[in-house]
Amino acid sequence: MPELILVVDDEPKVSRLARDYLEKNGFRVVTASDGQSALTTARREKPDLIILDLMLPIMDGREVCKTLRRESDVPIIMLTALAEEVDQVTGLEIGADDYITKPFSTRALIARVRALLRRAKGGVKPPKIIRAGGLEVDPDRYSVTFNDQPIKLTPNEFKLLQVLASRPGQTLTREQLLDEMHGIASSFDRSIDSHIKNLRKKLETASGESMIETVYGIGYRFIEANN
Repeated sequence: MPELILVVDDEPKVSRLARDYLEKNGFRVVTASDGQSALTTARREKPDLIILDLMLPIMDGREVCKTLRRESDVPIIMLTALAEEVDQVTGLEIGADDYITKPFSTRALIARVRALLRRAKGGVKPPKIIRAGGLEVDPDRYSVTFNDQPIKLTPNEFKLLQVLASRPGQTLTREQLLDEMHGIASSFDRSIDSHIKNLRKKLETASGESMIETVYGIGYRFIEANN
């Protein structure tokens, strides 16, 4: 039976758009228009994935996400009209698996839904804390330190580092990185080299080494610092 997706948004046009494209791509869809009905529907229908708007009446998306996380590990994609990085980080910190800003590309939304469902089916979860020399990546706290000194990263940089550092010495192609990062939008695909470049600079400032090597014509790999 096709996977069931719960779409939660108080804007009818957004709900219809997401529903139409999800159904066109073979998914079953149920919808809710406020936070309380989202929780009721999630508990009753037990969806395989939830697309959750941040700004909702009665109970906002943050509260819905936190409540759902206490009850299940269902994959959650947070929708937000707010482009500020702090809102994206907040969504991830309270338990969302990914976020996408509105207006969104339907192609990007479908890609992220499929990638998250693949990860959920695989049952493979990243390690709680990744340690490599003096580097420590803590997904639960959404923090990165080197020799106990914090390194401030954007959400995309954090995800890239988490993926690469969890496979030290292994070369990952661009396609593998995109897939591991939940099929992040095409805008990420066009700027992945910039994200890598910025991440390297921050790691080098903290450790004296870039810690990420380019394997020309293939992709990137993480190399543990000597410190």
